[in-house]
Amino acid sequence: MGDVAMTVPVLSAFSKAYPAIKLTVLTKKQFAPLFRDLQNVSLVLADFSTTHKGILGLYKLSKQLGTTQINVVADLHNVLRTKILKFFLYGIKFAQIDKARAEKKALISGKVTTPLRTTPERYADVFRGLGFNFELNNPAFPPSKVLDISITKILGDFSKSSVGIAPFAAYASKTYPISKMDKVIFELQKTTKILLFGGGASEIKQLETIASKYSNVFCVAGKFNLNQELDIISNLKVMLSMDSSNGHMAAMLGVKVVTLWGVTHPSAGFAPFKQLEKNNLLADQERYPKIPTSIYGNQFPEGYELAIGTIPVESIVKAIRHIR
Repeated sequence: MGDVAMTVPVLSAFSKAYPAIKLTVLTKKQFAPLFRDLQNVSLVLADFSTTHKGILGLYKLSKQLGTTQINVVADLHNVLRTKILKFFLYGIKFAQIDKARAEKKALISGKVTTPLRTTPERYADVFRGLGFNFELNNPAFPPSKVLDISITKILGDFSKSSVGIAPFAAYASKTYPISKMDKVIFELQKTTKILLFGGGASEIKQLETIASKYSNVFCVAGKFNLNQELDIISNLKVMLSMDSSNGHMAAMLGVKVVTLWGVTHPSAGFAPFKQLEKNNLLADQERYPKIPTSIYGNQFPEGYELAIGTIPVESIVKAIRHIR
């Protein structure tokens, strides 16, 4: 979901530069809310578990795409599924993302130390390869949403919370220890109301346990759909997240983001869009010199899953409080 969220400011910049050109976005149906604020954009929603499953399903999807009168294809994913689709869309010009696998391998191995091109810029490069030149330097973000009564009824006094915290990630190596995150929350809730974000039964249970300890902390997880969560996030002053999707969703809405990094590193190009470098808080690389050990956090030497815990609680609290 984070990768999808990073496409949104790119598509927004494209539409700003080329308002007469219609964009049709093919995405999974569960990601549709991410594109809701884009102008001159329509969606084709794929369901790869049923209707569009397998080769036959992709063929059906290609026929559906053919009815949209597309002229060119910008492949921002470049995986087997999109390669098959492009085959079925024979004759239509396309460009695809350069995932820079060799560069990323060199970064992980330590052979290069300079930051790689950001993922949003790589997305923009696909459109540039099709002849559409535009820049991402002056992004336009949507205004904060007025919260619907169905949301404020549940949030109550937390409707005007200024800090969101999403303490989980796909891998433990990218997740700040929950005991230390509890200390962060304890300090922050002294002066502001906090909303906790996450998903899945296990995460929700842990977040509810933390929220029950503090009068200024509320667990959002499990209570709202994605559209509603985006409305809530748009009203935050800052989101504290791991290297995960909540940080990218906040960034695409123009919300300031503080991210915590374990075995992954922002130099791989996956930092939230247009955020200050100082708000990427890193693990101790003197103790863990092999970071980044992988691009997605799924591979690391023994003991490196503890690296993210070296980020001091005090540094996180300070970073949040210094955001204006």
